[in-house]
Amino acid sequence: MIPVNTPLLNGNEKKYLIECIDSGWISSEGPFVTKLEEGMCNLTGRKHGIAVCNGSLALDIAVKAIGIQAGDEVIIPSFTIISCAAAVVRCGGTPVFVDCEPDTWNISAKEVKNAITKRTKAIMVVHIYGLPVDMNPILDLADAHGLKIIEDAAEVHGQTYYGKPCGAFGDISTFSFYPNKHVTTGEGGMIVTDDDTLAESCRSLRNLCFQKRRFVHEELGWNARMSNLQAAVGVAQLERLPEFLSRKREIGKNYREILGRDPRLTLQPETLPYAENVNWVFGILLTPSCRHSAATAISRLAAKGVATRPFFYPMHLQPVFKNKGYPKHACPNAELLGERGLYLPSGLGLTDTELQSSAEKLIETLNE
Repeated sequence: MIPVNTPLLNGNEKKYLIECIDSGWISSEGPFVTKLEEGMCNLTGRKHGIAVCNGSLALDIAVKAIGIQAGDEVIIPSFTIISCAAAVVRCGGTPVFVDCEPDTWNISAKEVKNAITKRTKAIMVVHIYGLPVDMNPILDLADAHGLKIIEDAAEVHGQTYYGKPCGAFGDISTFSFYPNKHVTTGEGGMIVTDDDTLAESCRSLRNLCFQKRRFVHEELGWNARMSNLQAAVGVAQLERLPEFLSRKREIGKNYREILGRDPRLTLQPETLPYAENVNWVFGILLTPSCRHSAATAISRLAAKGVATRPFFYPMHLQPVFKNKGYPKHACPNAELLGERGLYLPSGLGLTDTELQSSAEKLIETLNE
């Protein structure tokens, strides 16, 4: 089976883990946590980095820190992972799901504009599958209406928008370090911000909201600390990010050379005026001319030894949100992606032979 993702852990990961063990610093108090926070600040040009135990909790803490509460609306792309919506719901806020662009698969500024009400407090942008959101129109809307920006940069480590690093656009921004990300710590996440007050709040929220007197709490937080062991892996990974980005772009280029002219497939653009795709995953959308659904293609490719994954299932169709009374907006692009989208093996450990085989078996499957 060609795995959908294989991380590369052949740099300084083992060396740094042995350092942790030999020193005894394996908890969240170790020096690699600080090194990883500083490294992500350097990557994004941010003032503060707050390491946490996963990307979902990074979103939970970020949404809580900016003050979302009952009655507040947060505009969110329907085409994203459920962690984004869950963070808003857990704070008592109302997620307002809007559609994505048909080509980039990122949140549509036009749809955001149409969804703004007097109750809107924030916009959550999520950079999808390797291409950044077209941020300037979103930033203009936020400025005009006095809205906060929560930026989920989980899928675009090292990506830029008109040369400015992703992770630098929100009032508060988050990353994930799950094993399929460009930088992994196994599990882990990061919050970055330039706001001193937000940073202080995030540090408190990730550590159970301890006050000056230990074990006395005026607010509820999370035990969301990242261990020194996790951070050690992340520091080693971050050292190689330029190399990883180059390989991801090479994977995308090679897939496009094989699949780019097939009329049964729609691919995310390789380049835009403001960015070059970093191909976090290599996604394909089956066009109406293709006789197979994504589910059928995934099943048949698995039988041929190629592991794939479906695209995100739209948030506005999620059973857990059914009958909650959330504002309704049409999201036909998100529905099409959820029904007919999948991504191919595209991890950093993918070999050229595995890539060629995966593409050929996809074509073979579509011809059946």
